[in-house]
Amino acid sequence: MTLLPSTARRGPARTRRRTARTRLVTALLGALVLVGGAALVVVTAPAGTAAPTCGTLFDDFSYTSRTDPALASHGWRVRTSAGGPGVGGAAWSADNVTFDSVDGQRSLRLRAATNGTAAGTSHAEVSQQARRFREGTYLARIKFADVPESGPDGDHVNQTFYSISPLAYAFDPTYSELDFAEYLPNGGWGTSTPTDYVTSWYTYQADPWVADNQSTTLAGSLAGWHDVMATVGGGTIRYYVDGRLVGTHSGKVYPRQDMSIDFNQWFIDLAGHGSGTSVWRQSVDYVLHAEDQVLTPAQAGAAVASLRQQGLAHVDTIGRQSGCSATPPAPTPSATATRTPTASPTPTASPTPTASPTPTLPAGTRTVVSDLNGKCLDVPAWSFSPGVRVVMWACDGETKQRWQAVGRTLRTQNDLCLDVAGAGTANGTPVQIARCNGNAAQDWVLGADRTLRNPASGRCLDIDGWRATDGARLIVWDCHGGANQRWRLV
Repeated sequence: MTLLPSTARRGPARTRRRTARTRLVTALLGALVLVGGAALVVVTAPAGTAAPTCGTLFDDFSYTSRTDPALASHGWRVRTSAGGPGVGGAAWSADNVTFDSVDGQRSLRLRAATNGTAAGTSHAEVSQQARRFREGTYLARIKFADVPESGPDGDHVNQTFYSISPLAYAFDPTYSELDFAEYLPNGGWGTSTPTDYVTSWYTYQADPWVADNQSTTLAGSLAGWHDVMATVGGGTIRYYVDGRLVGTHSGKVYPRQDMSIDFNQWFIDLAGHGSGTSVWRQSVDYVLHAEDQVLTPAQAGAAVASLRQQGLAHVDTIGRQSGCSATPPAPTPSATATRTPTASPTPTASPTPTASPTPTLPAGTRTVVSDLNGKCLDVPAWSFSPGVRVVMWACDGETKQRWQAVGRTLRTQNDLCLDVAGAGTANGTPVQIARCNGNAAQDWVLGADRTLRNPASGRCLDIDGWRATDGARLIVWDCHGGANQRWRLV
């Protein structure tokens, strides 16, 4: 596959009629698993404001059919409305959307068919229609096709994955669209060979057609399965195919409003069609969006693998309640401010039994290291005061990360105890430091599975939201033994 110079792609009008939708507010069960040694970059809020506590969308498309009630309840819409893009007068058929086993994995399948006439042409589209996606990481595993499933080859078909907002009017300056992949196996838009376009849009006018965008053209076949990924953060959009950086865009094309996530397959024209009817298939194994989190390809792939290992077919914690809920920025060693304890419940996998705990903690001074990210349990900025929330931070061997195990308690260097705030027992109760008082909220037992369980609540010490960043907060949550609940006392 050859990477060609960035150009503004010329093509037919690509009007995509979208209707604004109310932001989804219901958080479904699930959590993003972030693993690997590389640091996770969180999109930062403006100075003086709070950084976001971020959500996840993951779907491995394990639906029985397009009429499965879970598909709509999970926010997906199968398009049937007329209009662009593509061949004028073509249908967008619900029957072109199926869920089948592809190479051993149940997948979303999009069918496009044509007999060379508009009336005999049908397209397919599935969208996560609520516009609630902007910055962060987008990843989908897609099987592209270079030849039709049946019928003659030669069609100018477009197999896509993108995010988009409505165009309110011609040259709308707030219009936002990111084309993570527009793969044309028989070329089109000025090419005659397999070509993939990755494009970041500023705006356009439909008639006469005028486009304002940045586009990178990838020449060469993409037949088969590929990991298609983009990151949006810090004013820069980076596009990847199979972990390789293929395009970097910035400036005015950076998204200016929230978008939907869409997959579709459509014919850009009928010029390449011969005789008979041709049927094309595009398959999608899964989709992941990590809200406000710029992941490496390895981190994103590991997140998907871990979610699947937990048996989580669908996760949606995007925009909990009113979007990303605010938490204070990560502390630095010179900071002096403390954090106000507030509950921030994090949906995680259904609880599973843990191994029997030992009655007391291993004696001695320890660091408490997470299996999720290799970071240490930390008192932020040496703020040894009752009520300070503990966090995760890069291990530095300083006193703020040294804990004395005494019986079932973990004590700081000034003899404050790791404590479940307010002796709470509910999922999401914050974990802080407090004066040692013998309360059961300060008891912790280490299981053979390396969870730290608070017997009074029956719940485990948990990294809120599976966040792998410095400053991630601690809560108690139903014990499930995931990486964000496994600890090493070293």
